[in-house]
Amino acid sequence: MPGLMNKYERILSENNYKLTSQRRDVIKVLIENREKHFSADRLYQEVQNINSDIGLATIYRNLEIFCELGIVHMLEFDSKFKHYELVDFEEEHHHHLICLNCDKILEFSDEDLEEFERRLEKEYSFTTVDHHLKFYGYCDECKTDSPGGDEKNGSK
Repeated sequence: MPGLMNKYERILSENNYKLTSQRRDVIKVLIENREKHFSADRLYQEVQNINSDIGLATIYRNLEIFCELGIVHMLEFDSKFKHYELVDFEEEHHHHLICLNCDKILEFSDEDLEEFERRLEKEYSFTTVDHHLKFYGYCDECKTDSPGGDEKNGSK
């Protein structure tokens, strides 16, 4: 964690922001939960466990700054809340599977999609700088926990 924290501290410093104790606590929670996608409210609850003085407005302000600086990505999944994930510079690009029932978010990477992107760039003389791919459906728990099993998603 110290290496990642130093990297994020450097980004903040290069952009004239200090790594305040509150920012450190928010980043610490994000680093310790890299596999999670937090709503601002859920992140607030987690940070409260280590710093009960932090307010929800502080969480929102810092998430906005972190998004501007590329420390976190804001993700919109057609739900009530925006979600945020830590940018891990050592992790490969990934996509998301979103459960329509429980809002579980799963990450996946696929070399075939990366090859498809390269073919698109070549075929259309286009340079891709970013893309987001989201699949919506039902996770295993929601398929099997529902009456009728797989009938929920239209398959039998």
